[in-house]
Amino acid sequence: MGDAHYFGDGLTYLNPSDLKGKLIAIEGTDGVGRSTHIEMLQEWLEVQGYGVITTGWTRSNLMSKTIEVAKEGNIIDRWSLSLLYATDFADRLEHQIIPALRSGFIVLADRYIFTAFARDFVRSSDRRWIRDVFGFALVPDLVCYLRIDVETLVLRVIETKAMNFWESGMDLRLGNDLYDSFKKYQSLLIEEFDKMAEEFKFEVVDARKSLEEIQDELRNQIHRLLTHSGPLPAPMADQIQSEAVHPELSPPI
Repeated sequence: MGDAHYFGDGLTYLNPSDLKGKLIAIEGTDGVGRSTHIEMLQEWLEVQGYGVITTGWTRSNLMSKTIEVAKEGNIIDRWSLSLLYATDFADRLEHQIIPALRSGFIVLADRYIFTAFARDFVRSSDRRWIRDVFGFALVPDLVCYLRIDVETLVLRVIETKAMNFWESGMDLRLGNDLYDSFKKYQSLLIEEFDKMAEEFKFEVVDARKSLEEIQDELRNQIHRLLTHSGPLPAPMADQIQSEAVHPELSPPI
């Protein structure tokens, strides 16, 4: 990690400059398509010869089941919820992210600490507390923010999956039903993500575009990070079915 550093105080036992890999986060609201694009990016990078691992929210061996059980009753308070997510992230950082970066892998993160920042702020209007909690986190080499407006998001979620209690922010009592609450909650999250995009210099990708166009933009951003050069010469739509290795990519890190 070139100019590697921690978000806050960090970990006393680890110098992030010793990590050889790259940490890339794909951020955005619920239902925006992060997981689909990460799966495609992993396949694309592996074809180039890069070692890749993926990690995502609530996927740690230690905490995933605990968080699932804690959310079932829909009564957990925001402090406990935030700390459970922080514990999940800490476990993945220690056992997945850092070992992979030390070995020179590319780590693709489906959500990162900015999701925690947005969710906690919407519930508390207090940015400082949650940012202090995640002070041990590594700052990613690249954050791509899949930005979408709430009206488009609602249609996409209705077409692909059902709305649930937490993604609708029902604990905040923003509306009388899942639909109304979802729109209000996700609007607040988008507003906070937009502020963080400016503050933390996210690469903003218009998530209203086609899957191929979005994937093109993501690949171009990652290509620049890995090669310090310009955009890829061919659009993803012309190569999505191809497994040809792109000669313009540098050797694996």
